[in-house]
Amino acid sequence: MLVDDQAMVRTGFRMILEAEDGVSVVGEAADGRQALDMVDRARPDVILMDVRMPVMDGIEACGRIRALDGAPRVMMLTTFDLDDYVHAALRAGASGFMLKDAPPEELIDAIRIIHRGDALLAPSVTQTLIDEIARRPSGQPDAFPGIERLTERELEVTRLMAKGLSNAEIASQLILGEATVKTHVGRVLAKLDARDRVQAVVVAYESGLVTPGE
Repeated sequence: MLVDDQAMVRTGFRMILEAEDGVSVVGEAADGRQALDMVDRARPDVILMDVRMPVMDGIEACGRIRALDGAPRVMMLTTFDLDDYVHAALRAGASGFMLKDAPPEELIDAIRIIHRGDALLAPSVTQTLIDEIARRPSGQPDAFPGIERLTERELEVTRLMAKGLSNAEIASQLILGEATVKTHVGRVLAKLDARDRVQAVVVAYESGLVTPGE
């Protein structure tokens, strides 16, 4: 489902998406309120949500939609990569954050990544997030009790996730099977009570487990 207050933007995205096999646009909305009202009827798997919109912005709409039973996954789209938007979107339950000027093939890849249950941030957004966290003092360990429950191997995996490595890359570096790495990642998410890899990485940086530039 496409949610953007500019009709021409929605039309452009629809043309890109419907030219792709296995992808269909099941609905369009011009603001967050319309999107919220349309979710039950359209039943999308993934929502591409603009941040700045009238009536109800994308951050609020994302939070309300993600609170629904069987909620679709939400990827935020914006022309900006400002810190406040990134953090607010992640807190609201967004699974991804892409800039609107991303190439069409990157947009398609991002949708497929999010649809299969992973999370994704555009490279520039990831750097923005890390730079902002680097300006904060590290959190106190007792504010992140899940960290203490991680095994040495899980700590290794978490640090490599925070560097942006995929499961395959982590497996290669640690000389493990990719299935084993996937199991470790699942345990890390459970122990940190993280919704996905992005949230786990945020916890890793905010807790001081990983230092920017390390």
